[in-house]
Amino acid sequence: MLQEFKEFALKGNVVDLAIGVIIGGAFGKIVDSLVADVIMPIIGAITGGIDFSNLMLSLSAGATKAMQTGIGYAKVKEAGAVLGYGQFLTVVVNFIIIAWVLFMVVKAMNKMKKAEAAPAPAAPEAPPADISLLTEIRDLLAKKK
Repeated sequence: MLQEFKEFALKGNVVDLAIGVIIGGAFGKIVDSLVADVIMPIIGAITGGIDFSNLMLSLSAGATKAMQTGIGYAKVKEAGAVLGYGQFLTVVVNFIIIAWVLFMVVKAMNKMKKAEAAPAPAAPEAPPADISLLTEIRDLLAKKK
């Protein structure tokens, strides 16, 4: 059983998957930073300085009181039930960026695969034996005349 597990764990697909998960996690952090530190501040500036991370709707009296003090989303969430649609918008932007990048990567890989798989132009096929024989006879008759 240990030998079977070793063969499974060391298969190329499992190792490739593990590497993909690790790189995916690192890529997710890069996208999170891109969205939180670059894209959302630009969108906030365009929309008049709105901080999307603090957009929320109070669902309880405790959260309403906390929102009136002007503290951030995390503290309001501790005070009571709150619907944090600003956080949701940020996650949606993250998803769109990741989906777009993955789409472009897959598209490029498919293009490379098609280029590799494109068969070389085939040489013209030799005519069948009977056609070759008839051509030879025609040529001989043409020489006799």
